[in-house]
Amino acid sequence: MTKQCELTGVRISIGNNVSHAHNKTKRNFSPNLQKKKIFSDILNQMIRLKITTKAMKSIEIAGGFDKFILKVSNNKLSNKALKLKKEIKNKINKDSKKTKKNK
Repeated sequence: MTKQCELTGVRISIGNNVSHAHNKTKRNFSPNLQKKKIFSDILNQMIRLKITTKAMKSIEIAGGFDKFILKVSNNKLSNKALKLKKEIKNKINKDSKKTKKNK
């Protein structure tokens, strides 16, 4: 299990602890990852993802999980998130085709 956000791609970064005497020692900066269940309105189901708290805030600002995942570039998303994005796009296309046929 990697310590990586499935939506934003944030990973462990490496840096230095710097003491008062300016001695440097290597350390890891871990992202604040949370296992979270998020509801998708379009798919009408709960989705379990490991995401950072910053990603949670970004989802709220975007107006929901579906809007957020459609905005995010594919190179940041994990394989699981890419599959979800593809499912959401397919569902949107099917729904739009149904409404066009009904008119």
